[in-house]
Amino acid sequence: MADGAGDASAGGPLRGVRVIDLTTMVMGPYCTQIMADMGADVIKVEPPEGDATRYISAGPAPDMSGVFVNVNRGKRGIVLDLRTDEGKVAMTALITGADVFIHSMRAKAIAKLGLDYQAVAAIKPGIVYTNCYGYGRRGPDADRPAYDDTIQAECGLPAVQQQLTGRADYVGTIMADKIAGLTALYATMMALFHRERTGQGQEVEVAMFETMASFMLVEHANGAMFDPPLGPAVYPRTVAPNRRPYDTSDGQIAALIYNDKHWNAFIDAVQPPWASEQYATLAQRAQRIDTVYGLVAQTMKERTTAEWLKLLRELEIPAAPLNTPGALFDDPHLNAVGLFETVDTPYGAVRFPGVPTWLSRTPGRVAGPAPELGAHTAAVLAELGLEQGVS
Repeated sequence: MADGAGDASAGGPLRGVRVIDLTTMVMGPYCTQIMADMGADVIKVEPPEGDATRYISAGPAPDMSGVFVNVNRGKRGIVLDLRTDEGKVAMTALITGADVFIHSMRAKAIAKLGLDYQAVAAIKPGIVYTNCYGYGRRGPDADRPAYDDTIQAECGLPAVQQQLTGRADYVGTIMADKIAGLTALYATMMALFHRERTGQGQEVEVAMFETMASFMLVEHANGAMFDPPLGPAVYPRTVAPNRRPYDTSDGQIAALIYNDKHWNAFIDAVQPPWASEQYATLAQRAQRIDTVYGLVAQTMKERTTAEWLKLLRELEIPAAPLNTPGALFDDPHLNAVGLFETVDTPYGAVRFPGVPTWLSRTPGRVAGPAPELGAHTAAVLAELGLEQGVS
């Protein structure tokens, strides 16, 4: 297999699983990127113009943006025009040998191509078929388009940011896309597990809005879950205005002096003048959490960042410096555990942030470079007994 993509020698728990990937942007490709890193043979099917993510950020070529290269690594890339008879023939052949079919089109669009679950399952009854949507098909918003920003807004992220900072803002990462991608991964894996036990394929649906609503309400449902409600839908600690990195005498530090063990160790070591019995227990501090954050903030200004890090780590209190994303590439811990993997690609060496999990028998690894547009079309079609012209 060209460029090492889908190479069975890479091992991993998904070795031998073939995935037909019609996803674009980040939600679906992030899901299938992890599958590729875990050994699956992921065949990314793109239209002639390519996945739009190819063109959205810096990269070694105009159609190889850094975002695309990262979330499509280790996949075999082919170009098919699924509106043509030839493209449909090739897709039918691909489905016949596949374990998973995953797409991120809206329901009407995938049905128009003749590739909805009923059509695909008619070709391969045991297939696991995963839909990655903005909104679930059973609701009134099923046909609305969705992006990370709009889903962040609808699930309440800017609203809780406003409580925290005084201004409604998106968070500085495409959280909805990535969390929905991880959700699509675990849902697909559970369906594969069921198939391994029963032989039965099934349809899976993962919607960004439902995923993020569930995610946000893990802690923020709080008192609103009960009937009658016992409080608003908010977890007070996370939106306390004083919950922010602490200023030190020469910089900033992140620290959470939270449970009673940590609190008592801090008070004993530092002896702040504001210490009192009204803050003695976690329950008491929780009732006054913003005040507690403010008091600790006053004390943190009295020492340097290095002094606080040394003391807090000696006390085994969670504390950390403030990194930038770029600093992660040089982080001593991440490099010691081998998170980063450098891969030689047709477009130069790429230092990928690798697999963050570890399995003792079937570890994953960066499966290879992202495919240039159509790089594996001829090879994959040849495996199917077809010629390049069918694309």
